Amino acid sequence: MSNLSTANSTAPTVNATEAPAGVSPTRRRPRGLAHELVEDFSSRIQSQVLKVGDKLPTESEIMRAFGVSRTVVREALSRLQAAGLVETHHGIGTFVLEAQAPGMFRIDPSDIAASVDVLAVLELRISLETESAGLAALRRSEQNLLAMRQALDDFASHVEVAGDTVSPDFRFHQEIARATGNRYFGDIMAHLGTTIIPRTRISSAMRMAPELRAQYLQKVNREHEEVYDAIARQDPESARAAMRIHLTNSRERLRRAQALAQAGQSADDLAR
Repeated sequence: MSNLSTANSTAPTVNATEAPAGVSPTRRRPRGLAHELVEDFSSRIQSQVLKVGDKLPTESEIMRAFGVSRTVVREALSRLQAAGLVETHHGIGTFVLEAQAPGMFRIDPSDIAASVDVLAVLELRISLETESAGLAALRRSEQNLLAMRQALDDFASHVEVAGDTVSPDFRFHQEIARATGNRYFGDIMAHLGTTIIPRTRISSAMRMAPELRAQYLQKVNREHEEVYDAIARQDPESARAAMRIHLTNSRERLRRAQALAQAGQSADDLAR
Protein backbone atom coordinates (compact mmCIF):
# COMPACT_ATOMS: atom_id res chain seq x y z
CA MET A 1 0.00 0.00 0.00
CA SER A 2 1.23 3.44 -0.88
CA ASN A 3 2.06 6.00 1.80
CA LEU A 4 -0.27 8.97 1.61
CA SER A 5 0.73 12.60 1.95
CA THR A 6 -1.06 15.12 4.13
CA ALA A 7 -4.18 16.39 2.40
CA ASN A 8 -4.50 19.61 4.38
CA SER A 9 -1.17 21.27 5.13
CA THR A 10 -2.79 23.79 7.47
CA ALA A 11 -4.37 21.19 9.75
CA PRO A 12 -2.65 20.05 12.95
CA THR A 13 -0.70 16.88 12.33
CA VAL A 14 0.27 13.82 14.29
CA ASN A 15 3.81 12.56 14.25
CA ALA A 16 4.40 11.46 10.66
CA THR A 17 6.38 8.47 11.81
CA GLU A 18 3.31 7.21 13.69
CA ALA A 19 0.89 7.46 10.76
CA PRO A 20 0.28 4.10 9.06
CA ALA A 21 0.60 3.61 5.33
CA GLY A 22 -2.58 4.66 3.54
CA VAL A 23 -3.51 7.34 6.08
CA SER A 24 -3.04 11.07 5.80
CA PRO A 25 -1.38 12.05 9.12
CA THR A 26 -3.83 14.81 10.01
CA ARG A 27 -6.15 15.45 12.93
CA ARG A 28 -9.66 16.42 11.93
CA ARG A 29 -12.05 19.00 13.26
CA PRO A 30 -14.42 17.50 15.87
CA ARG A 31 -17.46 18.20 13.70
CA GLY A 32 -18.30 15.84 10.86
CA LEU A 33 -15.33 13.57 11.57
CA ALA A 34 -16.83 10.49 9.94
CA HIS A 35 -17.79 12.53 6.87
CA GLU A 36 -14.26 13.91 6.59
CA LEU A 37 -12.77 10.43 6.86
CA VAL A 38 -15.08 9.22 4.09
CA GLU A 39 -14.08 12.14 1.87
CA ASP A 40 -10.38 11.55 2.57
CA PHE A 41 -10.44 7.86 1.72
CA SER A 42 -12.86 8.32 -1.19
CA SER A 43 -10.54 10.88 -2.75
CA ARG A 44 -7.54 8.58 -2.42
CA ILE A 45 -9.42 5.63 -3.85
CA GLN A 46 -10.77 7.63 -6.79
CA SER A 47 -7.32 9.09 -7.54
CA GLN A 48 -5.87 5.55 -7.26
CA VAL A 49 -3.48 6.48 -4.50
CA LEU A 50 -5.24 3.54 -2.89
CA LYS A 51 -5.65 0.92 -5.62
CA VAL A 52 -8.03 -1.99 -6.09
CA GLY A 53 -7.07 -4.76 -3.66
CA ASP A 54 -5.12 -2.50 -1.30
CA LYS A 55 -5.78 -3.16 2.36
CA LEU A 56 -6.82 -0.16 4.45
CA PRO A 57 -5.09 0.50 7.77
CA THR A 58 -6.59 -1.08 10.87
CA GLU A 59 -9.18 0.73 12.96
CA SER A 60 -6.56 1.39 15.63
CA GLU A 61 -4.12 2.86 13.09
CA ILE A 62 -6.79 5.18 11.67
CA MET A 63 -7.83 6.23 15.18
CA ARG A 64 -4.24 7.10 16.07
CA ALA A 65 -3.48 8.92 12.83
CA PHE A 66 -6.66 10.99 12.72
CA GLY A 67 -7.19 11.39 16.46
CA VAL A 68 -10.76 10.08 16.32
CA SER A 69 -12.76 7.47 18.22
CA ARG A 70 -13.43 3.90 17.14
CA THR A 71 -17.10 4.80 16.64
CA VAL A 72 -16.13 7.49 14.11
CA VAL A 73 -13.84 5.08 12.25
CA ARG A 74 -16.51 2.37 12.07
CA GLU A 75 -19.12 4.82 10.84
CA ALA A 76 -16.75 6.02 8.11
CA LEU A 77 -15.87 2.47 7.05
CA SER A 78 -19.55 1.60 6.99
CA ARG A 79 -20.24 4.53 4.65
CA LEU A 80 -17.34 3.58 2.40
CA GLN A 81 -18.66 0.03 2.28
CA ALA A 82 -22.19 1.22 1.56
CA ALA A 83 -20.82 3.34 -1.30
CA GLY A 84 -19.22 0.24 -2.80
CA LEU A 85 -15.68 1.55 -2.41
CA VAL A 86 -14.40 -1.03 0.07
CA GLU A 87 -15.26 -4.47 1.37
CA THR A 88 -14.57 -5.77 4.88
CA HIS A 89 -13.63 -9.39 5.51
CA HIS A 90 -14.19 -10.15 9.18
CA GLY A 91 -10.93 -10.97 10.93
CA ILE A 92 -8.85 -10.10 7.87
CA GLY A 93 -9.31 -6.44 7.02
CA THR A 94 -10.92 -3.88 4.71
CA PHE A 95 -9.95 -3.81 1.03
CA VAL A 96 -10.47 -1.40 -1.87
CA LEU A 97 -12.98 -2.64 -4.44
CA GLU A 98 -13.05 -2.18 -8.18
CA ALA A 99 -15.04 0.84 -9.30
CA GLN A 100 -18.70 0.09 -9.95
CA ALA A 101 -20.14 0.38 -13.42
CA PRO A 102 -22.55 3.29 -14.02
CA GLY A 103 -26.14 2.34 -13.36
CA MET A 104 -25.32 -0.38 -10.82
CA PHE A 105 -27.83 -0.68 -8.02
CA ARG A 106 -26.99 1.79 -5.26
CA ILE A 107 -28.65 3.32 -2.24
CA ASP A 108 -26.82 6.33 -0.89
CA PRO A 109 -26.34 6.07 2.90
CA SER A 110 -27.42 9.69 3.20
CA ASP A 111 -30.80 8.68 1.74
CA ILE A 112 -31.48 6.35 4.66
CA ALA A 113 -30.32 8.67 7.42
CA ALA A 114 -33.89 9.47 8.47
CA SER A 115 -36.02 6.87 10.24
CA VAL A 116 -38.74 7.19 7.60
CA ASP A 117 -36.21 5.99 5.02
CA VAL A 118 -35.13 3.14 7.29
CA LEU A 119 -38.78 2.04 7.36
CA ALA A 120 -38.83 2.03 3.56
CA VAL A 121 -35.61 0.02 3.43
CA LEU A 122 -37.04 -2.41 5.99
CA GLU A 123 -39.84 -3.16 3.54
CA LEU A 124 -37.18 -3.98 0.94
CA ARG A 125 -35.28 -6.10 3.48
CA ILE A 126 -38.39 -8.11 4.40
CA SER A 127 -38.67 -9.22 0.79
CA LEU A 128 -34.95 -9.68 0.20
CA GLU A 129 -33.87 -11.29 3.47
CA THR A 130 -36.86 -13.59 3.83
CA GLU A 131 -35.79 -15.41 0.68
CA SER A 132 -32.13 -15.04 1.66
CA ALA A 133 -32.81 -16.95 4.89
CA GLY A 134 -34.61 -19.71 3.00
CA LEU A 135 -31.76 -20.15 0.54
CA ALA A 136 -29.20 -20.02 3.35
CA ALA A 137 -30.99 -22.90 5.09
CA LEU A 138 -30.67 -24.98 1.92
CA ARG A 139 -27.11 -24.04 1.00
CA ARG A 140 -25.25 -23.06 4.15
CA SER A 141 -21.93 -24.66 5.01
CA GLU A 142 -20.51 -25.39 8.44
CA GLN A 143 -18.21 -22.41 7.95
CA ASN A 144 -21.24 -20.19 7.27
CA LEU A 145 -22.85 -21.44 10.48
CA LEU A 146 -19.71 -20.75 12.49
CA ALA A 147 -19.59 -17.17 11.18
CA MET A 148 -23.26 -16.63 12.09
CA ARG A 149 -22.71 -18.15 15.53
CA GLN A 150 -19.73 -15.87 16.17
CA ALA A 151 -21.78 -12.81 15.20
CA LEU A 152 -24.57 -13.78 17.60
CA ASP A 153 -22.13 -14.54 20.40
CA ASP A 154 -20.46 -11.16 19.86
CA PHE A 155 -23.89 -9.50 19.96
CA ALA A 156 -24.74 -11.19 23.27
CA SER A 157 -21.39 -10.36 24.87
CA HIS A 158 -21.67 -6.72 23.79
CA VAL A 159 -25.13 -6.48 25.36
CA GLU A 160 -23.64 -7.53 28.69
CA VAL A 161 -21.02 -4.76 28.64
CA ALA A 162 -23.21 -2.11 26.93
CA GLY A 163 -20.94 -2.25 23.89
CA ASP A 164 -21.51 -1.96 20.15
CA THR A 165 -24.27 -4.33 19.01
CA VAL A 166 -24.85 -2.77 15.59
CA SER A 167 -21.75 -4.28 13.98
CA PRO A 168 -22.43 -7.91 15.02
CA ASP A 169 -26.11 -7.44 14.17
CA PHE A 170 -25.26 -6.38 10.64
CA ARG A 171 -22.60 -9.09 10.39
CA PHE A 172 -25.18 -11.77 11.23
CA HIS A 173 -27.49 -10.61 8.45
CA GLN A 174 -24.60 -10.30 6.02
CA GLU A 175 -23.39 -13.83 6.82
CA ILE A 176 -26.86 -15.16 6.00
CA ALA A 177 -26.69 -13.38 2.65
CA ARG A 178 -23.30 -14.97 1.98
CA ALA A 179 -24.63 -18.40 2.92
CA THR A 180 -27.07 -18.24 -0.01
CA GLY A 181 -24.17 -18.86 -2.37
CA ASN A 182 -25.53 -16.02 -4.53
CA ARG A 183 -23.09 -13.12 -4.37
CA TYR A 184 -25.74 -10.56 -5.29
CA PHE A 185 -27.49 -11.00 -1.94
CA GLY A 186 -24.21 -10.19 -0.22
CA ASP A 187 -23.50 -7.30 -2.58
CA ILE A 188 -26.81 -5.60 -1.84
CA MET A 189 -26.35 -6.02 1.90
CA ALA A 190 -22.84 -4.58 1.67
CA HIS A 191 -24.11 -1.56 -0.28
CA LEU A 192 -26.83 -0.93 2.29
CA GLY A 193 -24.33 -1.03 5.17
CA THR A 194 -24.97 -0.81 8.92
CA THR A 195 -27.24 2.23 8.61
CA ILE A 196 -30.03 -0.23 7.73
CA ILE A 197 -30.10 -1.39 11.36
CA PRO A 198 -33.17 0.39 12.83
CA ARG A 199 -31.49 0.62 16.24
CA THR A 200 -29.08 3.22 14.86
CA ARG A 201 -32.09 5.48 14.38
CA ILE A 202 -33.80 4.54 17.65
CA SER A 203 -30.63 5.05 19.66
CA SER A 204 -30.03 8.51 18.28
CA ALA A 205 -33.59 9.72 18.79
CA MET A 206 -34.91 7.92 21.84
CA ARG A 207 -34.23 7.75 25.57
CA MET A 208 -34.10 4.29 27.16
CA ALA A 209 -33.05 3.20 30.62
CA PRO A 210 -29.86 1.07 30.48
CA GLU A 211 -31.44 -2.03 32.02
CA LEU A 212 -34.42 -1.83 29.66
CA ARG A 213 -32.12 -1.27 26.70
CA ALA A 214 -30.44 -4.58 27.57
CA GLN A 215 -33.86 -6.28 27.68
CA TYR A 216 -34.72 -4.75 24.31
CA LEU A 217 -31.50 -6.02 22.75
CA GLN A 218 -31.97 -9.48 24.25
CA LYS A 219 -35.40 -9.59 22.61
CA VAL A 220 -33.84 -8.69 19.27
CA ASN A 221 -31.22 -11.40 19.64
CA ARG A 222 -33.82 -14.03 20.55
CA GLU A 223 -35.33 -13.33 17.15
CA HIS A 224 -31.88 -13.75 15.61
CA GLU A 225 -31.51 -17.09 17.37
CA GLU A 226 -34.80 -18.32 15.86
CA VAL A 227 -33.47 -17.53 12.40
CA TYR A 228 -30.15 -19.19 13.16
CA ASP A 229 -31.77 -22.35 14.53
CA ALA A 230 -33.90 -22.79 11.40
CA ILE A 231 -30.89 -22.31 9.13
CA ALA A 232 -28.81 -24.71 11.24
CA ARG A 233 -31.39 -27.49 10.93
CA GLN A 234 -31.78 -26.72 7.20
CA ASP A 235 -35.47 -25.85 7.40
CA PRO A 236 -36.03 -23.22 4.68
CA GLU A 237 -39.71 -22.52 5.42
CA SER A 238 -39.06 -21.97 9.12
CA ALA A 239 -36.03 -19.80 8.26
CA ARG A 240 -38.15 -17.63 5.98
CA ALA A 241 -40.87 -17.32 8.61
CA ALA A 242 -38.39 -16.46 11.39
CA MET A 243 -36.70 -13.79 9.27
CA ARG A 244 -40.01 -12.27 8.23
CA ILE A 245 -41.13 -12.12 11.87
CA HIS A 246 -37.82 -10.54 12.95
CA LEU A 247 -37.83 -7.83 10.30
CA THR A 248 -41.55 -7.13 10.67
CA ASN A 249 -41.01 -6.74 14.42
CA SER A 250 -38.07 -4.41 13.68
CA ARG A 251 -40.33 -2.29 11.49
CA GLU A 252 -43.01 -2.11 14.17
CA ARG A 253 -40.48 -1.25 16.89
CA LEU A 254 -39.22 1.64 14.80
CA ARG A 255 -42.75 2.88 14.13
CA ARG A 256 -43.48 2.80 17.87
CA ALA A 257 -40.21 4.61 18.58
CA GLN A 258 -41.20 7.35 16.12
CA ALA A 259 -44.58 7.75 17.79
CA LEU A 260 -43.03 7.88 21.26
CA ALA A 261 -40.46 10.44 20.12
CA GLN A 262 -43.16 12.66 18.65
CA ALA A 263 -45.04 12.43 21.94
CA GLY A 264 -41.90 13.33 23.89
CA GLN A 265 -41.89 10.00 25.71
CA SER A 266 -39.09 7.54 26.45
CA ALA A 267 -38.55 4.32 24.53
CA ASP A 268 -38.72 2.14 27.63
CA ASP A 269 -41.80 0.24 26.50
CA LEU A 270 -39.93 -1.04 23.44
CA ALA A 271 -38.25 -3.51 25.82
CA ARG A 272 -41.56 -4.92 26.99
